[in-house]
Amino acid sequence: MTTLECLQNYWWLLIAVLGALLVFLLFVQGGQTLLMCTRSEVHRSMIVNALGRRWELGFTTLVTFGGAFFASFPLFYSTSFGGAYWLWMLILFSFILQAVSYEYRSKPGNLLGTRTYDVFLFINGLMGCVLLGVAVAMFFFGAEFDVNRANLLDAAAPVISTWAPTHGLEAIFNLRNLCLGVAVFLLARTLGALYLLNSVDDAEMTAKLRRHVTVSGALFVVFFLAFMALLLTADGYETAGDGTVKAVAFKYFHNYVDMWWCAAMLLAGVVAVLYGIGRTVLDRKFTKGGIWWAGAGTVLVVLTLFFVAGYNNTAYYPSLLDPQASLTIRNSSSSQFTLTVMSCVSVIIPFVLAYIVYCWRALSKPVTPKSDFHY
Repeated sequence: MTTLECLQNYWWLLIAVLGALLVFLLFVQGGQTLLMCTRSEVHRSMIVNALGRRWELGFTTLVTFGGAFFASFPLFYSTSFGGAYWLWMLILFSFILQAVSYEYRSKPGNLLGTRTYDVFLFINGLMGCVLLGVAVAMFFFGAEFDVNRANLLDAAAPVISTWAPTHGLEAIFNLRNLCLGVAVFLLARTLGALYLLNSVDDAEMTAKLRRHVTVSGALFVVFFLAFMALLLTADGYETAGDGTVKAVAFKYFHNYVDMWWCAAMLLAGVVAVLYGIGRTVLDRKFTKGGIWWAGAGTVLVVLTLFFVAGYNNTAYYPSLLDPQASLTIRNSSSSQFTLTVMSCVSVIIPFVLAYIVYCWRALSKPVTPKSDFHY
């Protein structure tokens, strides 16, 4: 394996880690959707303030994820972000609503009122999770784009990638994409309820949150199993020895078989998620550990999805218009020099993670009805 290939694999690993952490941190969005499930202003304030201590972590991770993709695999960035811009603009709009809501919800004299900002947070929780799931689903089920590198030499129209006229809207109405989108939403809602169980101290609210874990967790299992069935039976695209891209039946199933360690991670992650949900539902005294079991399992499962999407000569962004235009980690990455320089910078990542852990622990005091509400 050449040095460039090692760097490409390394940066796909970092992308996978950031993506997995982002999906875990979507518990903030999932928790926000619970605001519409209570009429108590005190309970709403408790939910917002418990989540408000974490929302910037998810927002920052999303920006870092996009920045890392742009720097390491720029052809994907220009193809997806530049082509499916309606999908990404809707995602961005939902996260802007979140930032504005946490900033102004409790400001004295705000014209819209706290109820309006609660609706904004709900929209972010629903729209953000579903659409991010749709965007990730295109890694497996493809998108309607074409890539022509020769256009770089055309001074009149130096556009490498072209997209379907709907520019990403077609992906939202694809049932296979929506299956993952709904699964991500239900997972985020389950994780949000588990996080709030770990973060609030109120008997009435604890009982309600446990019911949300039961319902959302059960629905998540149904949609996740449906997505895995679609994934493992789907055709994928593989790069042949001569560089051409060809369709392979049951490609992702074969990837799990070929990369047995990936299948082991998937199994361990699923067991951890089910344990965190199941014990929370069945053991009334178990309120603090569910988020950590389910969260760790989520990270493992999402890591494996990124691995089978990009490794083993797999096209991680299949083109439905021209298979030869499909993107792989080999044909869409930055140069060896760029990846090398960025790899040197990536050594600061453990220190950033350590800072996040420190901030998390420093802001872990339980929220009660008598707490000082800042949001």
